[in-house]
Amino acid sequence: MTKHKAKPTILVVNDDGITATGIKNLMEVMQEIGHVVVVAPDSPQSGMGHAITIGKPIRFDKVNLYDGVEMYKCSGTPVDCVKLGVNKIFKGKKPDLCVSGINHGLNNSINVLYSGTMSAAVEGAIEKIPSIGFSMDDFAADADFSHTKKYIKDICLQVLENGLPEGVLLNVNFPKGDQLKGVKVCRQANAKWMEEFDERVDPYKRPYYWLTGVFENFDKGEDTDVWALEHGYVSVVPVQFDLTAHHAIQTLNGWNFIDGDISKSDQGKTTISAPDGINLG
Repeated sequence: MTKHKAKPTILVVNDDGITATGIKNLMEVMQEIGHVVVVAPDSPQSGMGHAITIGKPIRFDKVNLYDGVEMYKCSGTPVDCVKLGVNKIFKGKKPDLCVSGINHGLNNSINVLYSGTMSAAVEGAIEKIPSIGFSMDDFAADADFSHTKKYIKDICLQVLENGLPEGVLLNVNFPKGDQLKGVKVCRQANAKWMEEFDERVDPYKRPYYWLTGVFENFDKGEDTDVWALEHGYVSVVPVQFDLTAHHAIQTLNGWNFIDGDISKSDQGKTTISAPDGINLG
């Protein structure tokens, strides 16, 4: 007797908002793979990074934008969407996959730190869910994502089949245009924004600023995401949320700190003293 494997459950999130063209395209691909639950911000949240909402309540409502799709809009950040999805919809029973995007605009190189799209995927990985962020080099509201779909499906099926190392997620970026040469597994390029602030004056004579800038690549390697995208490839970068610079620990252990290395002097035991009037229990 043949045993049928249950369809995987897939959490779909983004940072461009629940009505964005990118998330609609991503949702359509995920419907070919498994059972889809969409949780997305009720308005654009680009550049929010890993922000969470802690100073005000979060609204979370079911919506019916597309037939046969379980969808929720959230007043919070992309990371809030993942947290609420896991805790309130899946009720702690983790989905098999978390996908974020498709973002309108690239999240290559240093952009991974600012990206709400990638931070949502990072949060999925923190929750031990295999997670992928997808982005494309087109900011247009009506961007054509059709050429990305076969690659997205293949990458997701590969992750579902093979899994990912613990603490690792994928950052996938697509160049604009449909003439793609294939997929390249890359490292993150050493590049950054050379920023400027365009100063203007409002009707009350008060200055205000628009952030502008030029993206500059300092990395001449041909194994980077920037190089791959410039040469027509889909870039796939394995990303981790452990930001420890492990190679620098030995260097810092050689510094002469005031109280020495606590791990050597007190074998890992620490005492916390409370300021006057505060009871630490």
